[in-house]
Amino acid sequence: MFTEAELAYLAAQPLGRLATQQPDGTLQNSPVGFRYNPDEKTIDVTGHNLRNSKKFRNIATHDKVAFVVDDVPSTNPWRVRCLEIRGRAEALVGVSLPDNHLDDAVIRIHPQRIIAFGVEDWDREPLELEANIRNV
Repeated sequence: MFTEAELAYLAAQPLGRLATQQPDGTLQNSPVGFRYNPDEKTIDVTGHNLRNSKKFRNIATHDKVAFVVDDVPSTNPWRVRCLEIRGRAEALVGVSLPDNHLDDAVIRIHPQRIIAFGVEDWDREPLELEANIRNV
């Protein structure tokens, strides 16, 4: 599903942004901690008091999400990397993860579409980069 470079990139990044849809249809975008779960082949979002968060409750009414991890490894010259994962999410409780010391709740993202930009070969001019877009 993910390339080796994408997995290495995800492992090296401490923060992502999760977009969920609220019951009234408006969108919420939140910075979140996460980890790739190789057993489930999912992105697992964790956090302090996650089960009581708005994003956790949003998943109960709308399970479609977008998750983005990006960074700028250089500003001189300008270089960017981005990994967007679109899919379906579950709001789970009672989950024990190795690094889940904050809460037993997890938002588990099941990827359906991956858009990678600059992750495989980031040290090129941004206009020369091509996105790797695929359904999984």
